Formats: sequence, structure tokens, C-alpha cells
Amino acid sequence: MATVKRENIGLLNDKLTVNITKEDYLKNYEAGLKKHAKNATIPGFRKGMVPTGLIKKMYGHSVFTDEILKTVEKEMNQYIAKEKIEIFAQPLPLDSQLANMDFNNPANYDFSFEVGLKPTFELKVKDTKVIRYKVEVTPEMIQAELERLQTRNGNMTEPEVADSEENVLNVTFIESDAAGNEIEGGIKKDNSLLIKYFTDKVRKQFLGKKKDESAVIQLSKAFDDKELDVIIADLGLTKEDGEKYFKLIITKVGLVEKAPLEAPLFLATYPNQAITTEAEFREAIKKDIEGYFDQQAKNQIHDQIYHALIDNTKMEFPVEFLKRWLRNGGEKRRTDEEAEKEYPVFQDQLKWTLISTQLMTDHKIEVVAEDLKNFAKQQLMSYMGGQLGALGDNDQWLEDYAARMMQDRKFVEDSYQRISTDKLFNAIEAEVTAKEEKISSEKFAEKLNNHQH
Repeated sequence: MATVKRENIGLLNDKLTVNITKEDYLKNYEAGLKKHAKNATIPGFRKGMVPTGLIKKMYGHSVFTDEILKTVEKEMNQYIAKEKIEIFAQPLPLDSQLANMDFNNPANYDFSFEVGLKPTFELKVKDTKVIRYKVEVTPEMIQAELERLQTRNGNMTEPEVADSEENVLNVTFIESDAAGNEIEGGIKKDNSLLIKYFTDKVRKQFLGKKKDESAVIQLSKAFDDKELDVIIADLGLTKEDGEKYFKLIITKVGLVEKAPLEAPLFLATYPNQAITTEAEFREAIKKDIEGYFDQQAKNQIHDQIYHALIDNTKMEFPVEFLKRWLRNGGEKRRTDEEAEKEYPVFQDQLKWTLISTQLMTDHKIEVVAEDLKNFAKQQLMSYMGGQLGALGDNDQWLEDYAARMMQDRKFVEDSYQRISTDKLFNAIEAEVTAKEEKISSEKFAEKLNNHQH
């Protein structure tokens, strides 16, 4: 009868030795040979009539090995379940007797495995302190968004002369020398850009110009760093190309006439609101901006909670076992150097998995089918934005869409993860101590941009 011996070999690191006797696997081994004999198709023999000795010669070793390993795995898993041992990943095999096994002489065998044990830990969620940032929405922010909406809903016209920094120029970039002489075999690209994207000095070269007129620029001098990166990417060029000269030939002058602050713009932007005045329009824009920043601030609180729990929850790990598992136990084998480099991030991931799993249990977090359906509907409404009101019977349309998405396995898996995570953080957010702090949009953006996980 099989037995399992357990011994400690380090911090949260045990060795399991599985001993099996021939009685534990011999019956299944013989049954496996009979199954092969029944199904084997070998030239010269009718199916099911192949001699046992030939079957054993052909398949004996592989069937013998498979049955022994299956028996060992079953006994070890039963032991782990019975003893309620919480382990990381899968056991790592140590010494084994695979090389010494002889299917002609069944015997007793020992197999040893190393396991990493999950640590015990204490969570102190209510001790967590976070800052709830409140971004002040300024009249300038409202005005900028208002003008963006006017431009997005405006009409493109084709004036004869580029007389404004808001003019759009369709141009052909032709690689040239400083005098504007085309370089044979050089770069030639079409693009469009606003005059205001150029540096102050270069803008003057284009103001007053018409279709078919041109100007010579050096990319690195014509654009500031941010715009230069965008232009180079748009044109499919390299950083080195930024030092080259280009002759820009204007193929069209355009100008967006902004939509007037009247009912058509109000309806196009907020189809489900009865907005009739500019003041109401500005108030709706303000609420949108506030909603956006409130959601960003909420996400930022969740990020603070994550880091507070990771940093302040004391937890020990079987470090050497986990590094060995990184090297040999995963789908991808790693070198010692790779395992050493990746381990800190790997440990934090394990730590958060343990913490979040415990919190999910403590808060009884669950995701039901209705959650997934509602998530699918919200996702569609987000995609459609203000256009959903034009779809007629929205409820049935949304129901049909949600039903289709519920059949998509990847959608269900991804959505389950997002919903459960949101539910968990919302539950924790209600427990932590949050202090409100007013902040400008610029400083808040800096916090978001400079953050590193």
C-alpha cells in the first residue's frame, strides 16, 4: 500500500516522498497492456489477436512508466488534499527511480518532490489611509472642451489662403537640400497638419500661402520635441531623418468652421438631455469633466490601496523554492540570471494573489450572470457614446448584444476578472480612511504619469 512521508527542508519548504508498492500499480499496468492488445493494428495480425509477448515488447516500458507516474501523482494529490496543504504552483520532482525501473521485474519505488508552502498572514485593511483627490474643474477647462466639441462637429472648408494658425494644410514632404532642390531617390510622403503645430518661427513661412506654394523646412527645427515625435511616427521616419531638409508643397488649404453654440450642437453632443442654452451646455460639459476626474481619482485610490496592502502586509515566502520553480517549473525555462531578475515582480504578484483571494473570501465577492450581462451593455453604451439614442428600441438591442457576448468565452473570462476586481476594490474602499485633497488637473496628471507599479 502506498505511503507518503513529509519532512521540512527549509522555510515554508517541504519534501514529500511517495512510496508505492507493485500492488499499487500492477493491476492497472496489466489492464493497460490488454487495452493496447485489443486496439493495436500490426501488419500480419488480426486486430485484437496480437500476442501478449509482442505487445509487452512494443509497449511495455511506456505503459509501465505511465501507470507508475499516474499512481504517484494520484497518491501525492490525495495526501495534499487530505492534509489540507496549501502549496504554490506544482511540486518539483527531486530524485526519482525512473531510470532504474524494469517492466519485466515490477518492484516498489520511491519518488520525492519539493513543495513550497503558502504563508499565513494578517490583513489590516481598516488601518489603510488614502487620499481622495478632487480635481477642480476650471472655466478654462470647460472652454477648451467646448471648443473641441465645436471643432469636432464643425464643417471643413477650403479657403484660398492660409491666414490662421488653425488652418489645416495637406502637404507633400519631399526630401531636399537646404535650398529646396529635390534629392533623387529621397523620401516622399503625403500628410496633413495644423499650422499651429509648427514652431513660432516656421509658422510665419506658411501663413499667407496658397495651394501649390511651398516652403523648405528642417524637421528638427520646424517642430518642438513632442510634435516632432508625432510627425516622424506619422511619416514612418527615424530620429536620424529629423535632421533632414524637406520641401513641403501645399496640396490643399483647409479650415474647420466651428459649429455654432446652438441647438444642433447641443443635441449632437447630449442627445438624451433637453439642453437649450449655452449655460446649460457648459454645465453639462462641466459634469462630464468632473465625472471623468472622479473616476480617475477612484482608480487612483484603488492603486493606493493596492500598494498599501502589498507594502504593509508582512508575509514570508519559500524564496529558493520559488526561484527554482521559475527556472524549471513554468512553461518557459529560465536561466539563473533571468530567474533572479524576474523574482521580485513574481513575488509581488504571488503576494497580491494571496491577499486578493483572502479579501474575496472575506467580502464574499462573487460575479453572477447578471453582472456579466450588465457589463456587456455598459461596454456597448460606452462604445456608442451619444449615438445610442438613435438606435430605436435600445433595450432589446442591448439585450441581444449582451446575449451574444455571453457566448464569447474570452469576453466572459476577461469581464469576470474586471468585475470581480472592481467589486473587491469598491468593498475595500468603503473600509479605508480617505482624506479629500483638492488638486489641479496638471498636478493630478503628473501623479498619474509618474506612477510606476
